Amino acid sequence: MSESSPTPQIKPVIAAGAAKRANASVIGMLLAMFSTVAIVLVIVWLNPEPKADTYRSNIDVAAVASNAADTAGFNPVAPDLPAGWSANYARWNPPGADGVAFWDVGYVTANDTFIALRQSITANPTWTATQAQNAPVTGNRSIDGQEWELRDKPKGDRSLVLLSGTTTIILTGAADFKDFDVLAAGATKMLGSGTADNSFHSTKDSK
Repeated sequence: MSESSPTPQIKPVIAAGAAKRANASVIGMLLAMFSTVAIVLVIVWLNPEPKADTYRSNIDVAAVASNAADTAGFNPVAPDLPAGWSANYARWNPPGADGVAFWDVGYVTANDTFIALRQSITANPTWTATQAQNAPVTGNRSIDGQEWELRDKPKGDRSLVLLSGTTTIILTGAADFKDFDVLAAGATKMLGSGTADNSFHSTKDSK
């Protein structure tokens, strides 16, 4: 038997009309893509990335604190702070599942960093640890005669914790110590005659 000769390959021939339609589809797709990109660029151009100052609000912390005082059962602190500081929220949080109700204010410092202030008369160790992001106690920081417990860890925000009578105040954020000192001094000044609990013992120098 003789081997059969290979069947010659037949190249498909696209009709001129079909080729024209195919090219039109590709061109249409590219035009649509370019149009979408152009629209996105225009939107981005008209809406530039907001600067830090955009997030600054003119919250009247003292007014919100005054309104919350009757519900809170204590006077929520609303410290006087230097020029350049602002609050982007201030609110009273009723008791949750943990039974802790607290005053909560978010401060933007003059250096565009953030510190949250939380104050409660029903705080417990679990709540305090949670608000301090479960960071370990690393020492004390003395601010205007008050001893604040310092809690921090290598990666994460730092916290200062003060127990003054029945009141617990927690400051948490990524700001420098000098900004923490400003807010801490302002907060304790408003506590009036409350005596801070000085039972904390330093475990390291927190300069």
